[in-house]
Amino acid sequence: MPHPPVHRTQTLVLGSGLAGLYFALQVADRRTVTILTKHRRESSNTRWAQGGISAVFDPDDTLDAHVADTLRVGAGLCREDMVRRAVELGPKLVAGLAQDFGVQFDRVGNADDAPFELGREGGHSSRRVVHHRDMTGAEIERALVEAVERHPNITILEHHDVIDLLSWAKVDGSEGCFGCYALDIEADQVRAFVAPVTVLATGGAGKVYRFTSNPHVATGDGIAMAYRIGAQVGNLEFMQFHPTILFHPDAKSFLISEALRGEGGILRTADGSDLMKDRHPMGSLAPRDVVAREIDAQLKRSGHACVGLDMTHLDHDFIVDRFPAIHARCMALGIDMRRTPIPVVPAAHYTCGGVVVDPWGRSTVPGLVAIGEVAMSGMHGACRLASNSLLEAVVLARGAAEICDEFGREPPADAKIEAWNEGDAVDSDEAVMVSANWEEVRALMWNYVGIVRSDKRLARARRRLEILHQEIREYYWHYRVTRDVLELRSLALVGYLMVESASRRQESRGLHFTLDYPETDPAQASETIFTRQDGP
Repeated sequence: MPHPPVHRTQTLVLGSGLAGLYFALQVADRRTVTILTKHRRESSNTRWAQGGISAVFDPDDTLDAHVADTLRVGAGLCREDMVRRAVELGPKLVAGLAQDFGVQFDRVGNADDAPFELGREGGHSSRRVVHHRDMTGAEIERALVEAVERHPNITILEHHDVIDLLSWAKVDGSEGCFGCYALDIEADQVRAFVAPVTVLATGGAGKVYRFTSNPHVATGDGIAMAYRIGAQVGNLEFMQFHPTILFHPDAKSFLISEALRGEGGILRTADGSDLMKDRHPMGSLAPRDVVAREIDAQLKRSGHACVGLDMTHLDHDFIVDRFPAIHARCMALGIDMRRTPIPVVPAAHYTCGGVVVDPWGRSTVPGLVAIGEVAMSGMHGACRLASNSLLEAVVLARGAAEICDEFGREPPADAKIEAWNEGDAVDSDEAVMVSANWEEVRALMWNYVGIVRSDKRLARARRRLEILHQEIREYYWHYRVTRDVLELRSLALVGYLMVESASRRQESRGLHFTLDYPETDPAQASETIFTRQDGP
C-alpha cells in the first residue's frame, strides 16, 4: 500500500472546544495550526456548558477565597500551584475573552465596560461565575469559532476521527509524539498529520456511562490514545456526576445548571421536604459529590425515579430572563418551572482525571500537550468546583501557547511515515456487535462504577471489560476502521482505566465513594497515576 496522504503543519490541535480554539488563536500569529474535529467545529463539551466561568471580580471576593474553595472541594488532591496560577490568571483571561474575541458575557447595565453580572454555584463562598445567561459555553464557542475562521494561519478539518498518535519510537526508537493518523469520514480514507507539537483538546469521557450530560463526541479518545503512546494518566476514578439532569423520556440528558441552585433553587423530595437540609452547611449548594450521593441515596431509599428542583418561590420574570434556554426546554416538555419543581436525577458530567500534565499542559511524552477536560493538571483534585472547568481550559491553553515552540521537535522532511496498514481487514457485516458492546460498556460502568462503588462491583466490571476489550481488539483488526469502532475502542479502554484507578484507591474521597472503605484515609492523599508500563 502507498504511503498515506501526509498533511504537514507546525501545530496540530485535536478538538475544537474552548481549550483547542483558544490555544490556536494564541499561537496562530507565529505558527500554522491545523485543527481536527470529530464532527462539526462547534460540536464540543464547551458548547453545552451552561453555568459559566469562575473568576474573582467581586470587590468583596478574594483570590485566596477562590483558591480555598477549590482546595476544599478538591478533597486534598488539588495541586495548589496549579490552582493558584489559574485563579490569579482568571480575571485577566476572562476579561480578555470579552475584549479580544467579543464574548458577550452578561453585565450589570448596558455599557460595554459595565461590571460582569456574577452568579454563584455549588461550593463557592462568593458570587464569581461570569456567564451569558444560561448559554455561556455556546456563546464562548460562537465567538472563538468566528475568530478562528477569520485567521489565515488556522485550518479546521471537520469529520476527522483520530485513530492513534504517531510515535517517534517507530521512527528512531526515541520517545515522543509527532502527529496522528486520522480517519477522514467523508473521504473514507486514513490520513497522516505530522507536526512537531500535537495538542490534545479532545474533552472528557462522559459517554462511558449510560446516563450523561455530555454530547456524543465525549468518548475519551484523547485519554485512550495518550495512554497507548505511553503518557501518564491519572485520577480516573474521579468522574463527576452532575446532580441535576432533567428527568424526562424526551430530554436526552439535558443539563439543569447548578446556577439555578445558586439563585435560590431548593432540592426537594417527593413529599416536598428540603433534601439537603441538615445534610450539609451549604444545603442545596453543597459540592456536587455530596449532592449527587444524597440524591442517589434518596432515590434508593424511596424507590422514586427523581427528585425535584424547586424554583417556584422565586420571581417568575427573573427565572425566565436568567434561564431562557432551560425555561424554553422545560416548557417544550410540559414543565413550567415557575409553578412546579423540575424533575432531576444525577448523571455523568465531567472527567476530573485524564492525561497527566504540568501547569503549561506538557504531558510526560515530548511533543504531546493536553489541555482542557482531557488533561489532569491537578486543578480539580478529587472533585471539581463548579465552573472551574472553563477556567482551567483557558489557563492551560494559555500556558501551552507559551511553551509549544520549545516542546517537541520538527520531523525531518524526508521522514517515512509508516503506511496505514489495513492488512486483510474488510468491511464489517457485524455492526450489531459494535452497538451491542457499546451499550454493554456503558451499562456496566453505570451499574458497577457509578456514584457508589464496592470491591465486588469493580471486580465484576473488570472481568467483563477484559472480555469486551479482547472482542473489540479482534474486531478492530479484522474489519476496516469506522467512527463507531474507534469510539467503542476508546470507551472500553477508558472504562477499564477507570476501574483500575478506582480499585487502587481503597478509601472514599471526593467523587470516589466505596462501600468497602467509606472513610477518607489521610495516608492515601495522593494521586493515582500510571502508564502502560505499570498499568493494566
